[in-house]
Formats: sequence, structure tokens, C-alpha cells
Amino acid sequence: MRVLVLSVTEPGRALARRLPYEHHHGSPGDVLAARWGDTDAFVVILALGATVRLIAPLLGHKDTDPAVVCVDDAGRFAIPVVGGHHGANELAGTVAALLGAEPVLTTATDALGVPALDRLPGFQAHGDLAAVTGALISGRPVRVENRMGWPLPDALAKRLDPEGLDPSAPLVAVRDEAADPPGARGATVVLVPRSLVVGVGTTSDATVADVEALVNETMAVAGLSPDALDAVATIDRRAGHPAVVGFAAARGLPIRSYPPALLGAVAVPHPSEVVDGAVGTPSVAEAASLLAAGAHAELAVTKQRAARATVAVARRAGPAGGLSVVGLGPGGAEHRTPAAERAVRHADTVIGYQPYVEQCADLLTPGQEVLALPIGAELDRARVALERAAAGARVALVCSGDAGIYAMASPVLELAATRPDFAAVDVVVVPGVTAGLAAAAVLGAPLGHDHLVVSLSDLLTPWEHIEARLTAAAETDLVLVVYNPRSQRRTWQIDKARAILLARRSPDTPVGVVTDAGRAGQHVELTTLGALDTTTVTMTTCLVVGSSATRIRNGRMVTPRGYLEEPGP
Repeated sequence: MRVLVLSVTEPGRALARRLPYEHHHGSPGDVLAARWGDTDAFVVILALGATVRLIAPLLGHKDTDPAVVCVDDAGRFAIPVVGGHHGANELAGTVAALLGAEPVLTTATDALGVPALDRLPGFQAHGDLAAVTGALISGRPVRVENRMGWPLPDALAKRLDPEGLDPSAPLVAVRDEAADPPGARGATVVLVPRSLVVGVGTTSDATVADVEALVNETMAVAGLSPDALDAVATIDRRAGHPAVVGFAAARGLPIRSYPPALLGAVAVPHPSEVVDGAVGTPSVAEAASLLAAGAHAELAVTKQRAARATVAVARRAGPAGGLSVVGLGPGGAEHRTPAAERAVRHADTVIGYQPYVEQCADLLTPGQEVLALPIGAELDRARVALERAAAGARVALVCSGDAGIYAMASPVLELAATRPDFAAVDVVVVPGVTAGLAAAAVLGAPLGHDHLVVSLSDLLTPWEHIEARLTAAAETDLVLVVYNPRSQRRTWQIDKARAILLARRSPDTPVGVVTDAGRAGQHVELTTLGALDTTTVTMTTCLVVGSSATRIRNGRMVTPRGYLEEPGP
């Protein structure tokens, strides 16, 4: 999301500097008019009335206008002005967390706890949204038709009348068919769930048009809604084929691909010996669609063939689960990415080591399942997260720093490859600011040139391997970032590492010692390799050991790249 912050006063300018977005100071009316069409959202630090007057001439339609959030100059409130259901409410929550303010949500659905039908995750809504939403807000009976048994959010389900005694009452119909629900008399909203996966097999010379034509024909004949498609599934050797990639891109669908061995283990109604001989599995389209649709899926449309493409459509038994492995950054909200916040806010289940769960407590809601597991239970966390996602939940597995650096992304992806029931889980790794980067920023610019990262924890890596890496790193004359230098039980490794480095580097080598980088209680010390007091180092310390080129400039640790001096050999 492209966000532009506008400020007018000096207090407003100070608040704007605390937000991680593009900032313009002064002339807010001119900037709003100039940027209205190319900006997703504005944060206007100004009185609410003044903000309304500035944006009033620019307003067009709620589906195309950018989101606008107003913040008072004292930084007490963050108020969505327009676009509440199009990003403003969520942005207000993010801005409030960064400023320590209170988000003020005034949209009726949010204020009364009524889900916005056109913003339900996993659904495409069609029909008379205003009339049906008005009935929900007013507490009038609203019928529901959900023959699929597709789960609905609790906040919506409890407001619907499952008996449907009044046939003239507004109707919410959950269906993946293209036709309107039969017997609808009053205002009707159709919620189309993402329930279908299309499996695709192609010849090597197939085109996007081949796949598009066959999928369209198959869906139309079966009476299925194109909005219900959730993914394209195929064999791994076709995942990068232009026909598959082009079709998926045109529909905005992800591609799920599987090796022949996994596809061959799926029971299908129309196996083919010819296909088996050619690609190593008796089925591509049917098997891939079933595999991607998850446990208890059924074929809605069996294999359909054309000259250069084959398709099949599988129907999920429930919502597709997803697992986001989320890096929360080093500590405070100011170092959290918007992507990380979205992943946590939109999750049904949030899982993590207790301190990491507490790190994102401001993003959690009472409706979420929160599982805080102890340290040392990394595989348990990964397994539980994958199991919840395989069962249809949207899961956020939270980590400190970056999820892919000494964190949970690696065990999750390894474990996901060991069980067929995890194959349908869409795993997304959400990056975060690492402890090393946060420590380097506090110190100055010690990572301005090439550098290495190493962990001193020998719980999973034999010490002889760590020692060999330290020795090689010391001889390269690169800046070294040291993670996990010392704990209550591991006390000797840091002294051994210092000795290895001192044998190959000058005692005057600058060293930055940063404890709890980006967190409350952050402590920073600049010292040298010879003077380093290892007893001050803890498990939450990040050490940055300089190279022969690293210098202390005005109290900051800098490794030059050669802009102001001749580069080294």
C-alpha cells in the first residue's frame, strides 16, 4: 500500500517522522489534489473538520477513492475518514500502534461488530449489499442458505436465521454455482467462497488461450462460478510453463505444483497409462486439483480434455488454510512491517514462543486462537501450525526478527515436505528486520561492506563446525555479526570465539555490543576485540566485530565502501 503522510504544524511534523511512510510537510490541499489518483492512502495530521473540507471536492466513489486517516496534532486519535472497509480502518490501527494513539472506528459494521459482507476474507460478495447489511445492522431477520456447509465467521453466523421462516426476509446465500439461488424473494447477497481448485495438464506447445478456453468451457458447462476458483494446480514440470503461468496470472491465482511421486499417490477416477509413461504419474489434472484442495476434497468436474490441455476441478471441504511465518522485527511496533501486521491481524490462529506472542499483543483480537508455546518446542510449533493450516485455518506463526534467519521458516518448510496432508498448505514467509540489522543501525553503518553472520549456539550445530566457520570468517577480514553469543548454560563459547578472532585480528578491531536492539532497555557499547568484556554479553546481545577497514567516526561504527577513499584490494 502506497501511504503518504501530510503534516502542517511542527507537532504534526514530529508525529509524521515516527511513521514509516512517505512524508510531505505543508500545503496539504495541493498535495491531496495532485496525489489523489496515484496514492492508496493518506494519513493527514490535521483537524478532522479541516481534513473533510480538503478532501470533499476530490471524492468520487468509495471503491476508487484512496483511504484517508486523520490524526490530531497531539497524536491521541487515528480516525478513518473515508475508505474504512478499503484499508482505512486497518491503517488507523497500524498508525495508532506506532504513535501510541487510539483508533476511532465509526463504520457501522465495525462499531456494532457486524462483518462487512463485501470484505469477508475468502468470499466474493454479489447482490444487494446495502439492503442486507442494513438488515443485519438493524437486527432484522436475515435468512441463510448454506447447503455447502461452508464455515462463516462467527460474528456473521450468529446474526443469521438458520430456520429461514420468513421467505420474504433478506437472504445470504453461500454457493459456488454461477446461477442465482432459487426461490430468493427479498434482497439477496450471494457469498462465493474460494472453494474450487482447477487442475491443469498441458502439452509442451500449449498456449494460454488453450487453457483459458478449456477452463471457461468446463466451468460454464458445470455451472460453476469463476469467482470460486482459488488456485491452479499442476505437475512440477509444468509450474513454469507459459500457458499455466499466463492463465494463473490473468486470473490472479497462485500455482500449486507437485512432483510425480506425490501425484501418483492420489486415487483418481480416470488414471492414464499413457500419462504415467510420459511424466511418471497416471494423473496430472485430477490428482493435482485434489491434492491442492486438501483433505476430504471431491472432484466437482472430472478430467476434461482438449487438443493441448486437460483440466479437472476439485471442491474443497472447507476454507483453504494458509500459514504465514511472520518476522516481527527486533521489538517495537516501529520496526514491524505492514505485511507482518496484516498477517497477524488476519489470522484465525496465532502461534509462537511466549515472548514473541507478547511482542504482537497489540495486534491480537479476542476472536483469535492464540497458542504460546515454550522455548525449545520449535518443531511442536511448526507441526501445530501446519496442522491448523491443513485443517483450514489461517495461521500466523510469529518469530522475532526475520522468520528465515535462525527462526521458524526453515523447520516449517522442511516439515511441510514430509507429510502429504501438508502439501495443500500455502506457506508464506513474511520477512522482518533482523537483530543484526537493528544492531547495525544503532551502531552506525558497520555493515556498509561485505559481512558474515554466524551463531554461537551449539544446541543444533556441533561446536567443531562453528569453530571452523569462525576461523574461516576471521581470516576473510569481513565484518562479523554474531548471534546467540551466550546464555545461562552456554558461557564458554563466547570466550573461545574471541580467542579465535584475536589470533587473526588486531586487538584494536572495533566491536559493537548491542543488547535488546530495538526493545525497551536497549544497551549499546562500543569497544574493541581486545577490551571486550564477555561477561556483559547475554542471549539477547548481538555482537558486530569490525574488519580491518572498520572505523569509529564521531562515536559511530562505520565500515567504508570506498566512496571517500581508495578501495582496498
